[in-house]
Amino acid sequence: MTANNKQNTSNTKRSTDDLIDNAISKQNDWLENRRAYTRSFLKKFNAFTEEKQQTKDTKKDNEKSKVLKNYWFPILCALIVVFIAIWVAFIRINHTPKFVLVPEVPVQVTKPRNEIKVPEFDIVRIEKDGGIVIAGRWLANNTISVMVNGRIIATQETNPYGEFVYAPQHKWNAGNYTIVLVGGEPEVKSFEKVFVYISENGPENSVSLLMTKDGSTLLQMPTVLNDNDLTVSKIDYLSTGRIVVTGDGMPRLRVSLSLNNEYIGFARVSDHKHFGLGADVGELKTGQEYSLTIRMHDGDGRTVSSVTQKFTMPEMTGDDDTYYTVRRGDCLWIIARNFMRRGILFSIIADRNNIKNPDLIYPNQLLQVPINTK
Repeated sequence: MTANNKQNTSNTKRSTDDLIDNAISKQNDWLENRRAYTRSFLKKFNAFTEEKQQTKDTKKDNEKSKVLKNYWFPILCALIVVFIAIWVAFIRINHTPKFVLVPEVPVQVTKPRNEIKVPEFDIVRIEKDGGIVIAGRWLANNTISVMVNGRIIATQETNPYGEFVYAPQHKWNAGNYTIVLVGGEPEVKSFEKVFVYISENGPENSVSLLMTKDGSTLLQMPTVLNDNDLTVSKIDYLSTGRIVVTGDGMPRLRVSLSLNNEYIGFARVSDHKHFGLGADVGELKTGQEYSLTIRMHDGDGRTVSSVTQKFTMPEMTGDDDTYYTVRRGDCLWIIARNFMRRGILFSIIADRNNIKNPDLIYPNQLLQVPINTK
């Protein structure tokens, strides 16, 4: 190899080493700059995080101080209540004296019931000896009258508490009585009325009931019933398959109707002891025997009397009308309901009998009742 070739080779090797050294130097410089940038970024990030945390802690401290500032009074009251409870439970009990002086309390006097606007009934009782007791309330130290069947029979004074009791010396005769209280100064009648039925069989068969705008309430039930306290006066079977039973019972009690021991309906006895009950029974076969039972029930629903009528069904005549004798306490609405199923049909009965005023009918008046209105 010649001297020139050796020299060129050495020059080439040197220039290559220089390139490598420069590259390494630049890479080291780049890494150093990268490290410096990273350290600067981390310092700034740590400073920012610490500042945020300090801000958050400061905010919490401010909120705590604000809560204490706004709610210091309720907290103080709660602490006082707790302290009082501890004092009562542990300290005061241990220091309670064995003897306590109680100041004298004046006797409280019940005030009169001056707020009562109308006279009121307390009791109406029929005694065993046949007498009657009526008690009630009205304005204190005022006059009150007892009105029976529209006629005042007694007047007396109420006591300082507004109470009164009336007990006539004579016994009342058998019959129906409607009792009303009439207060004086100013004169005003009681809203309530008491209906009393004195039985011919004695006080144990009598009834008294309180009548209000909301209905009636039994005050006294009969303790003994006789056979004539429930009677059946008429049984009608109509061509429409409807049966109508009329009779007498104890006023205001409930009567039920059963055909061959199958319940078919009920009604209430009127204040005048009469009842009428209509029910659909379907077709009854001619010549077949049937058993019709009417039961009377007390205020608790117990049977107190019953009447059973057995009959053999006769052949129907096919008449379109039937006849009914008006009894005291009847109205065309009830008659239409019993015979024609609907009370609203009372006008048909009024037209058939030339009755100008449907509200005005008379006892013992014979009415022609159309039973087929189709």
